[in-house]
Amino acid sequence: MQGVLLVDKPKGWTSFDVVNYVRKLLAQALSVKPKTLKVGHTGTLDPLASGLLIVLIGSHYTRRAQELSHLDKTYDVYARLGQTSSTGDEEGEKQLISDRVPSTNEISAVLQNFSGELQQTPPIYSAIKVQGQRAYQLARAGQSVSLEPRTVKIYQNKLISYQYPLVHFQSTVSSGTYIRSLVEDIGRQLQTGAYLADLCRTNIGQFTLKNAVTVQNIHPEQLASQLVTLD
Repeated sequence: MQGVLLVDKPKGWTSFDVVNYVRKLLAQALSVKPKTLKVGHTGTLDPLASGLLIVLIGSHYTRRAQELSHLDKTYDVYARLGQTSSTGDEEGEKQLISDRVPSTNEISAVLQNFSGELQQTPPIYSAIKVQGQRAYQLARAGQSVSLEPRTVKIYQNKLISYQYPLVHFQSTVSSGTYIRSLVEDIGRQLQTGAYLADLCRTNIGQFTLKNAVTVQNIHPEQLASQLVTLD
């Protein structure tokens, strides 16, 4: 069995959890041991985030992981103003920065400022490897982590709604862009501080969350019909 499975990853699951779950169901469908199967994904989605994850099934598709991981992505983003977080999201220790309430026009203007090619420093709580170890592992161990800025491209930040302290916007970005870092940068420019309150990935290239299946609706006997094939 070969193909692409579009999965709506729930909060609390790692991308690896989803891959293992699909591998287990695929093994049941084919009556083989899970370790004999080639299953992968095209880009990590944080455990606290939900949304589209592309799962690759079979060696023909797992070999294309790097190619597919470079596709542009769209996210549904909720940023909380007034505080920062040690991890850049809900999980970290919060620090009050400001109780100033920016206007909607200010929010829209700052969102527009973050467009085009930009230099972005990845968050220290990321999966980037530093001297052979994941940055988040070093950060959680209390070690100092320094990551170099990288060039990313932000195509659009579209304001959906704003009710202080929550800003809801849609962001379309290049591969390698960290939304947590984008939200922190927005908070700095607003001089209010900000952290990522919620995140859902809705698109990866031509693939959309609307066509994804929830983990509860993946069943061994239906897997073959749920796969998408690529040229």
